Amino acid sequence: MADAASRLTTFAEELSGEPFPVRLRAWDGSEAGPVEGPVLIVRDRRALRRMIWKPGELGLARAWVAGEIDVEGDLYALLDRLSGMLWERGDDPRSLLASARDPRIRAAVRGLLRLAGPAVPPRPPAEEMRGRGGSRHTKGRDRQAISHHYDVGNDFYELVLGPSMVYSCAYWASDGPDASLEDAQRDKLDLIARKLNLKEGDRLLDVGCGWGSMALHAARAYGARVVGVTLSREQAAYARKRVADEGLADLVEIRVQDYRDVTDGPYDAISSIGMAEHVGAVRYREYAGILHGLLKPGGRLLNHQISRRPEPDEESYEVDPFIDAYVFPDGELAPMGRTLTTLEDAGFEVRDVEAIREHYALTLRRWVANLEADWDRAVRLTSPGRARIWRLYMAASAVAFERNRIGVNQFLAVRTPVSGHSGTALRPRVWNEGTA
Repeated sequence: MADAASRLTTFAEELSGEPFPVRLRAWDGSEAGPVEGPVLIVRDRRALRRMIWKPGELGLARAWVAGEIDVEGDLYALLDRLSGMLWERGDDPRSLLASARDPRIRAAVRGLLRLAGPAVPPRPPAEEMRGRGGSRHTKGRDRQAISHHYDVGNDFYELVLGPSMVYSCAYWASDGPDASLEDAQRDKLDLIARKLNLKEGDRLLDVGCGWGSMALHAARAYGARVVGVTLSREQAAYARKRVADEGLADLVEIRVQDYRDVTDGPYDAISSIGMAEHVGAVRYREYAGILHGLLKPGGRLLNHQISRRPEPDEESYEVDPFIDAYVFPDGELAPMGRTLTTLEDAGFEVRDVEAIREHYALTLRRWVANLEADWDRAVRLTSPGRARIWRLYMAASAVAFERNRIGVNQFLAVRTPVSGHSGTALRPRVWNEGTA
């Protein structure tokens, strides 16, 4: 009988119709596949049972989080080689298994079932988000989803994000990709402040303010009066301490508040940085309308948001199962064009769109490097499974940005005055002084 590695690679090749692109090492010590490059390690046959019961990405993710599969060598190279087989084929593994008529595929599936051992579905890892109540994007469910992702310990986020504590795409403006992550995050915050034309005394609402970095920069560098809102109590506590430590309590207020409950407008400017992905397609028009209503006439919105490629049939779009279960529960991405149209439908005039996709790939690689450099401490601060989730999601996201499967865009939109002209809205564009 063939060894486990040969049987697994044969199954994968029969199913995909392509040579298996990486070396595979199985629990019995056997190996198969290309000699050069990274190695995919299947440590336990329980991983196969996970993939049988949850074919596709979620089964693989559960096996990864549980430590039943691993990588030896360059994780990015392995993800890049596997991306065509796992993410870009457009096939549903369940339908492939159910409707396979090729006798070779049927035989391969039967062999996989025998190799997997007892036909009992393994329990999902403890880090998986379960028991979500209510409809998507209600206030209560949004609080639960945000807590799942962000309330895992500020010390862990410090380790991953570095001193800037900015959890969104950095911007390498002046010194190129060799600049530090902290400098690139500072340049991103300043780019946003300049696009918003912030000046002393302006009221800024920072929606989804995270650990307070944008609020602090706007107050410190521009003299703006800032209200930052977040649903994460851990983020709010951390941000408030930073505000107090810098002596900026007279300029910055951090609230644990849903953006839908903000009623103290009008504001001169609104920044929404990496927050709109949590809003959801059913709420996005409402989100844009609320922000429009919170701005004064001539006020500016900077919406910084990850986008996905349009689907041939938009009705078929589904949330990524790994991201939904382990990273951003209920998070949804929209194509860039839909975001622009929704902002216009809400009454905004979109004045500029800047695509900074390559910058996010650089950012994610820096975060992964931070995590890997202090891996043992990351595990102690959270759990082995949580640390593995972050390593996989950030590395896979970096590859997705590099392959243009997803992008990130900054939309500058203006609440157009009812009549007359706005000197603020008509100021010349002066922010793109660096490299894109």
